[in-house]
This record gives sequence, C-alpha cells and structure tokens, in this order.
Amino acid sequence: MDDYDVIIIGAGPAGSTLATTLEGSGKRVLIVDKQAFPRDKTCAGWVTPAVMESLAIDPQDYGNDRTLQPIRRFRIGMMGQAPVENDHGDIVSYGIRRCEFDHYLLERTHCDKVLGEPVKSIEREGRNWIVNGRWQTPLVVGAGGHFCPVARLLGDGPGGHETVVAAKEVEFEMTPGQAETCKASGDTPELWFCRDLKGYAWIFRKGNYLNIGLGREDNHKLSDHLHHFVDEMKQAGRIPSDLPGRFKGHAYLLYNHAHRPLVDDGVLLIGDAAGLAYTQSGEGIRPAIESALLAAEVIRSAENYSEKSLQPYGAAIAERFGNRAEQHDNGWQLPQWIKTPLAGTLMRSHWFTRKVVTEKWFLHQQVPPLTAAV
Repeated sequence: MDDYDVIIIGAGPAGSTLATTLEGSGKRVLIVDKQAFPRDKTCAGWVTPAVMESLAIDPQDYGNDRTLQPIRRFRIGMMGQAPVENDHGDIVSYGIRRCEFDHYLLERTHCDKVLGEPVKSIEREGRNWIVNGRWQTPLVVGAGGHFCPVARLLGDGPGGHETVVAAKEVEFEMTPGQAETCKASGDTPELWFCRDLKGYAWIFRKGNYLNIGLGREDNHKLSDHLHHFVDEMKQAGRIPSDLPGRFKGHAYLLYNHAHRPLVDDGVLLIGDAAGLAYTQSGEGIRPAIESALLAAEVIRSAENYSEKSLQPYGAAIAERFGNRAEQHDNGWQLPQWIKTPLAGTLMRSHWFTRKVVTEKWFLHQQVPPLTAAV
C-alpha cells in the first residue's frame, strides 16, 4: 500500500491548483479522478483576469494553441423584453473550453496521478484514510465537485437538504454555415434572466465554439424553461436552428445556501465539493481556485490534520467569501430586494446591468486577486 501525505479526490481546477501550490512543501501528494484527461466538462467556461493572475497564467501564451476568447461586452436582459448591451472597453474576462483549461492545469502538476479510476471506498484506519484499498493518507481532500465522495464523509453528500442549482447546457463546434449565420458575438456573452428571477440562461460564443445553457435553483420544469429559451433564440437568429447533440446536466451548491462542513479530522473540502459557487452568478472557477490556495496555506502549516488544526481553513473561507451564518438572502442569482415589480425596469438600465449585475455579481471586480502565499 502506497503512503501519501495528501490525497486529492478530483483533478479539476481546485484539485490541480492545490497540488501545484503544495509543490516544494515536501509533502507527497496523489490526485485521483474517475475520468481520464482531457475530458469534457459541462460548464459555460469563462475566467476573469483575476483567475489568470492567481494561477500565474500568461493569456498570450495560453491562447497560442487553446481557445481563449477575450470578453469586452455583455448583452443582458430579462426573458420577454429587449436586452441592453454594455461595452466595458478593456478585456474583463476570457472564454475558455474546460476540456483544455482543466487539462492544462493538471499537466502543470508534478505529483502522482491516477486518472480514469473512480473512488469506490474511503475507510478510516487509525489516523489514516485508506482509499480504494490501495493508498493511505492522514488527509483526504474533496475536490470532486458537487457529487464528490469525500463530502459523504462529512455526512452531507448528494441528496441532502441543501438547495441545489440544476443546469443544462451544450457546447459544440459550429459548422462554417452555422458560424456565419449565428448572431452571437464572441466578445459579447449573452445573459438572459428568467422572469421569476430563479435562474438565467446564456449564449456564449468562443471562436467557432458555441455554448448554450440555462440554470435554475431547482430542476422543476428545467427542460421546459430551456426549450422555451432555445426556441426563442432560434427564432431571433441568435443561435443556429440545427443544434447538434443533447444538453447535458450538472448540479452545484451556491455559497450562501450550502451547509456542508468544510473540515473534519483528516478531511477538507474545496471548490464545488465545498459548495463555494458565487451566490449571485453561480460561477465556481474563481472560488475553486481561491479555496485551493487557502487550503494549501493551512495544509503547509498544520501541525497535524485534526479538525482543530484544519479549522483555520474554514475561517479563511469565511473571511474571503463571507460568513454563511450571517447571510440571510434566500434568493438564488439575485438578492431578495430585486425580486420586485422594479426588476424589469432595472434589467433595462445600462448602469444597473453594468455596475451591479456584470461588474459586481459576475466579475467581482471589487475583489482583488488572491495569490499563493510565498
């Protein structure tokens, strides 16, 4: 049986960032993921300059042989009414394909990796965890998304009482004919809020790739909402009339509504496994990256991996993202105060959609980037 100081379950952005940040600490790290990489990942797929800075990625270098769509504008509206379009001038975000982005981050790590093998068992033996009967470690880190098996160790895995966001989307490479007729512009993602403000849909073009999806705070009639939106966008010529393939589903927790503990004896959760997606937008890449950076700092300095020794991670998350216990907003994408008859008017305001919806809720421009501790 192989011994490791840390075993990370999940090789997405959170897991790979943690592994990379722990390099040089002297700790032996193993990443395990049920899928081989590169792999498809259901995600609209955009990252802010803050994420690129936190990961020390040079956009020019990354974009040499990968999809990197600069975003300078946003088209925002409420379904059933005309949208507004805001020009931010500078690049405020980048469109990426998760199959490329996640593989790139994983390739930068130099730890041991076991890919294409699902985690079937995590058992406690003394102070160690035995994973799949093959590896043992005093610390197992859950980085496997909403359905991460490590979350079950903390008694709050899938099927709990938390409000889960359900989404469906499709991403495909357009044919020359589709690309020519598609009205969606690469530098201008489109966000369309549901009239009940319980979710939103998006159209996001990344070069010749097109991503279309819709997410809501539950899956009640999710397909009906999606089909209605897609039909409207086809009629308006925003998207091709002949979409290929089927829409794939995924789920995640919003930060304000998640109740999962973040740590226990020998256990720590990061990224979507911890339920860290931004409440106002559902975006999870930046919280995943930052949680990994915060976790790495605590793991480096922890005397042992008891719950008490790991608790500074929970405190760091609360300091960075806010204290869940003090946030009483029951809304999903939007705070309760906007769920009024004024919502339609606000969504027609250039100032509101730019300064509040885009720059504050989606881009978090008011929050400086988090970088790895030296």
